[in-house]
Amino acid sequence: MALTPEDIVNKRFQSTKFREGYDQDEVDDFLDEVVVEMRRLTSENEELAKKIAASDARIAELQRSGGSTGSVGITAPVAAATEGIDTENANNLLQLARRLHEEHVREGIQKRDELIAEGHAQAARIVAEAEAEHRAHVAQLETQRSAIQASVDQLRNFEREYRQSLTSFINDQLRSLESNSAPAEPPQA
Repeated sequence: MALTPEDIVNKRFQSTKFREGYDQDEVDDFLDEVVVEMRRLTSENEELAKKIAASDARIAELQRSGGSTGSVGITAPVAAATEGIDTENANNLLQLARRLHEEHVREGIQKRDELIAEGHAQAARIVAEAEAEHRAHVAQLETQRSAIQASVDQLRNFEREYRQSLTSFINDQLRSLESNSAPAEPPQA
């Protein structure tokens, strides 16, 4: 596959679900494609350099043998321009790769910030829900405590009244026993 600078700029990787960053296999596959294309370009560049060297040798041979000198003036700038284009393409490719890297880093930072904000919002929501549930539970327990306290107070009042009533009853019985057990007059003979 011929890799163009636009392919590198437009390449998008899928983000992973369990860690920050991109799918490592996808990035590795893309880098393998870039390596293949760079090797092809390097090989092509070497072939062109050999052709230029052969052409220069042929020109030098023609000059020695008395050929036209006008072709030398044309060949040298063409060779220099060809080398400049390959270097320029490599520089452009490198700049595009850097730009792509920076863009992915920016996207990663943005995604990280969004996830952190989402996590903070979710944590705040969970804490607010827990606090509301806690307040409701405390209010319910407070209501139950008040009801139990009222029952305890009622039982204490009942106990106090019952003790008073029992004490009064026992005292009445004692007085009755004392009055009934007064010494009886001795029997008369």
